[in-house]
Amino acid sequence: MLKHLDLKKILFLDIETVPANQDYEELDEEWKSLWDRKAAFFKNQESEEEDTLYQRAGIYAEFGKVICVSLGYFHFEGHNRTFRMKSVFAEDEKEVLEETAHLLKRFNKGSDHLLCAHNGKEFDFPFMARRMLINQIELPYMLDIAGRKPWEVQHLDTMQLWKFGDYKHYTSLKLLCKLFGVDSPKSDMDGSMVAKAFYEDQDLKRISEYCLEDTLAVAQLLLKFMGEETLKAEEIIRL
Repeated sequence: MLKHLDLKKILFLDIETVPANQDYEELDEEWKSLWDRKAAFFKNQESEEEDTLYQRAGIYAEFGKVICVSLGYFHFEGHNRTFRMKSVFAEDEKEVLEETAHLLKRFNKGSDHLLCAHNGKEFDFPFMARRMLINQIELPYMLDIAGRKPWEVQHLDTMQLWKFGDYKHYTSLKLLCKLFGVDSPKSDMDGSMVAKAFYEDQDLKRISEYCLEDTLAVAQLLLKFMGEETLKAEEIIRL
């Protein structure tokens, strides 16, 4: 499966996002009204409090922001391979996105170069592109997909690959890692804890390490899909 893919031409990534404000009460009246209208579509029960609802704001580009992007790529020297990873993170979203855009432009050397993420087509790629527009950052070509034909879009998504055209449900990265015997990220975090770690604990370093582990897991999963051996500890380099 997927033997045609060239690992040297794939950039793996994962992003971490949080609500643009720490809590609902920090929003002005117009933003509260706009959020309330959005939240009405997914509110579980009438008694659910606004602050609880607002914790979900981080998954919507209109109400959230990017605080960390982790990227990884394969490097080959003869028969030896390494997987090199780094995180771009900061309190200032524009700083994160400008550096990420710069790295994407450097990596993209042709139409056969790809971005790969888990659920990237639904979340990571469009979220980054929207937030770059909001921050007035020129879109790197790999994210600027308007008007391009489907086969011209340089996006690879491990969740979409697993679906084989099935649109019925979401399959988590953690579940696929367990299914394929890939070591799950050893972090003590999950996505629901990122906003607290950012706003209350001010622990961006911990968030960046969690993000890196997910990027590595995506690369390991793609190797499984390709029938290749997964990475050994000595092949993984954190930049």
